Parts: sequence; C-alpha cells; structure tokens
Amino acid sequence: MVHPFVITALKTATLLFGGVITLFAYRAYARTRSPALRALAIGFGVVTLGAAAAGAVDLLLGFDRQIALVVESALTALGFGVIAYSLYAEM
Repeated sequence: MVHPFVITALKTATLLFGGVITLFAYRAYARTRSPALRALAIGFGVVTLGAAAAGAVDLLLGFDRQIALVVESALTALGFGVIAYSLYAEM
C-alpha cells in the first residue's frame, strides 16, 4: 500500500505544475484572444482540477479510492478532449 503522504506529495506537484501550465496558457489567450488558446487553458485547467479533485475525494472526504480514480479519470479524459479540440480550433 502506498503511504498517503506520497499521494499527497504527487497530487500537490501535479496541482502546482498544472496550475503553472494553465496560467501560461491563459496568459497567452489574454494576449492574443485566440479561441484555441482559451480552449487549451480550459483543458489544462480541467486536467489539473481532476488531480486535485481525486486527492480531495480520496484523502479529505474519505471515499473509496476507486471513486477517486473514476473522478480523476473522467476529468482527465474531459480535459484532454478539450486540449485535443484546441489543437483543431480555428485561430
């Protein structure tokens, strides 16, 4: 079994790095007003939110880890779908 501190450390790193990437994508959108960059920022934000939500469901709310995995997977899939859309959006 993995110690909860390891999970917390990894989720924290994911939240920090994901937040930085989301911030950079948003700043690029704010500079250019490109819908593709807006979608990219939203996509990275959703992926980052998925990691944070899974950690909260698992560690803070005490739900089963499988539920946390479903939450994270659903938000990750949604976020990557938005990121994929951003690659094909009109500039």
